[in-house]
Amino acid sequence: MIDPDPILFTIFLIFTGAAAVATGALYARQALVVSYILLGFLFGPWGLALVTDARVITEIAHIGVIFLLFLLGLNLHPQKLFALLRQTTFVTAVSSGVFAISAAVIGWLFGLDPIECIVLGAAFMFSSTIIGLKLLPTMVLHHQRTGEVIISVLLLQDLVAIVVLLLVRYLGRGTLPTFDLLLLLLSLPILVIVAFLGERYVLRPLMRRFDEIHEYVFLLIIGWCLGIAELATYLGLSAEVGAFIAGVAVATNPISLFIAETLKPLRDFFLVIFFFALGASFDLTMLPAVLIPACLLAVLTLVFKPIVFAALLRRAGEADARAGEVGMRLGQLSEFSLLIAVIAAELGVIGTTAKHLIQASTLFTFIVSPYVIVLKLPTPISVTKRLRRD
Repeated sequence: MIDPDPILFTIFLIFTGAAAVATGALYARQALVVSYILLGFLFGPWGLALVTDARVITEIAHIGVIFLLFLLGLNLHPQKLFALLRQTTFVTAVSSGVFAISAAVIGWLFGLDPIECIVLGAAFMFSSTIIGLKLLPTMVLHHQRTGEVIISVLLLQDLVAIVVLLLVRYLGRGTLPTFDLLLLLLSLPILVIVAFLGERYVLRPLMRRFDEIHEYVFLLIIGWCLGIAELATYLGLSAEVGAFIAGVAVATNPISLFIAETLKPLRDFFLVIFFFALGASFDLTMLPAVLIPACLLAVLTLVFKPIVFAALLRRAGEADARAGEVGMRLGQLSEFSLLIAVIAAELGVIGTTAKHLIQASTLFTFIVSPYVIVLKLPTPISVTKRLRRD
């Protein structure tokens, strides 16, 4: 008997399993994201162990997040983006401080040391880019202010996350990375300049010359997106920020809408893998040790975050209904929370218990928050036809 190819077998398990559980989830009007995570639990190393190397899957799935940010950038004109960032800086700064302090206090109450409390607080500052935006109806994202406010808050959070990751690495090394800090301050303007000049003098002329060859445009855009993302990583930023800037640079291109529609299936392919990997990579044997504090932190996030965001957005001038909706859509933890936990544990900044506490809390919010959004707000798979929008 010939042994199956491990990569092909893993892809088979993910998508055949996802098709089955997604069918049941749609009949039950549940969020598809939740079904993918639960499938990862089932097939992962601590479930049936059909997939044993979750790290490789996670690295592949990261591409989906990059494409998601690129597509978001495609729908934001640069002038509108800068205006939004000015308006949401106060909201992002205050909310991040409130969430960090609240989580750090709870960590202290459950016996974490001061450094672990700081890292725990940092991990709780962020909301999920994928959940916050994947469940937005297309029309809301493209034509209404709700999606624009969410995007601007999440983008500022991404920039804060980059600084947090740098500080975590500093705690692990024990020395101040002066060069890294200087590079970080210069990297964002350098990346923006390169992206906009590249789009103006390289990408746009090539598209104008060969726009009738759709295969070439598809390859050119993928190369552009991943190239700017890789440059961002080299400069000390995240690949997500690079992909977003690459998208914003192309937003003024006449065929930006065609590009967005072309890349959506590719984005969804990798996002399915991403959520499967989240479930598969969590060590279920550690859950009993962190269950009570993780549940408390998850409840705090699911209840407290929407209230804080709504209050701050009202103060910033948003209408009550929109402020409440944005708060609910941002009421979960983030992919960056998981990344902070992993890096901090690898560098010895936090212990295994603190790492799994952050991971468990994040996954709990990933499971509950999409369900609440589907139940209460307009999404492509909402519980009622009145809320269901493409």
